[in-house]
Amino acid sequence: MNILVINAGSSSLKYQLFRMPNQAPISSGLVERIGIEGSYIKHTVYLVTEKVVIEKSAFIPDHGNGLKQVLALLSEGEQAVISSPDEIAAVGHRVVHGGENFSGPTLITAEVKDLIRKLFSLAPLHNPVNLKCIEVAEQTFPKAKQVAVFDTAFHQTIPQKAFRYAIPERFYKEDGIRVYGFHGTSHRYVSEQALRWLNKKDAKIISIHLGNGCSITAIKDGQSVDTSMGFGPLSGLMMGTRSGDIDPSVVFHLIEHAGYSLSQLSTLFNKESGLLGVGGSSDMRDIRKMANEGNEDAILALHLYAYRIKKFIGAYAAVLNGIDAMIFTAGVGENDKDMRAAVCTALSYLGIEIDLDRNSEYAGGIMEINTNESKVKILVIPTNEEYEIAHQSYGLLAKSIEPE
Repeated sequence: MNILVINAGSSSLKYQLFRMPNQAPISSGLVERIGIEGSYIKHTVYLVTEKVVIEKSAFIPDHGNGLKQVLALLSEGEQAVISSPDEIAAVGHRVVHGGENFSGPTLITAEVKDLIRKLFSLAPLHNPVNLKCIEVAEQTFPKAKQVAVFDTAFHQTIPQKAFRYAIPERFYKEDGIRVYGFHGTSHRYVSEQALRWLNKKDAKIISIHLGNGCSITAIKDGQSVDTSMGFGPLSGLMMGTRSGDIDPSVVFHLIEHAGYSLSQLSTLFNKESGLLGVGGSSDMRDIRKMANEGNEDAILALHLYAYRIKKFIGAYAAVLNGIDAMIFTAGVGENDKDMRAAVCTALSYLGIEIDLDRNSEYAGGIMEINTNESKVKILVIPTNEEYEIAHQSYGLLAKSIEPE
């Protein structure tokens, strides 16, 4: 069964084509810096004994345009991996926000799309992009089943004491205002990998997903028990363009004394803050380069970014009553050794001791970067949301075709 997985982030689009149940993809790729100068596509085809990489650099204005280019790479030219759109049995989509409507992989129908649309306000950087990619995929692969895998699903195990806000109950009962959590597909995948690495089922794990969006999750015995993102994906850690946690009094002040509208505030906190607002770019690589050149704003952005993560590590150590392992994953977590070092430095009171040489030597795969004496395993684990989405989509479709 050929399953194409589409994982659209706020400024990126990752994809993989799987011939399930095989875990290794037959093709994969990444579209980066969507809507930002310097956009490019890296497309890889995996042959029997080698891989072929095709790279294209051109401004990509939006996710719809990026996905259309990806689909052309899959089906056209010497390295085409499909000869017809009909060869794709299913397209699995990462969808950020499912509210309380979805707790597992779901076949996409008109009703499901309407529910995703109704949740735009809760995930303004992602759900509109996710829906756009669904609509493009429906047109391109008209015979394929479209499956949504929601980031919120993994966090359905969070207890009420963690997901309820301290506001009158009616807002939860009538309006569904609660912590939902996000990046669940990534946190599920890397925590399962960590449990296999540790060779145990009952571990206390802190999973740190650092990409353009960032979140941290406390996981006990394979289940999410608390997470930094809440009602929407704006809260918690500092991110590429999102502020993370901010005193609500700031919102009131800007409305009452600076004349901001709700729309302007949404743009401010979702699209103009975080690394971009403090350091001048939403891309950590740009921030790192500017900091190395002595830019004080970029240096401050790095300090703020690491400090927020350390605060949550301390909080979740208390929630879990200890830590067995800590995971770094996603673009920044996997590729920025200096950020990993900044986060782990001066946490010895929690039993966290990083080996700077091992940290610098990391070049891929699952690796421990802690010292031999560290009580906590510090793991770098590449996330593979695409395989997790394919796996869940395959499971859903396999159930639907089982004989009664």
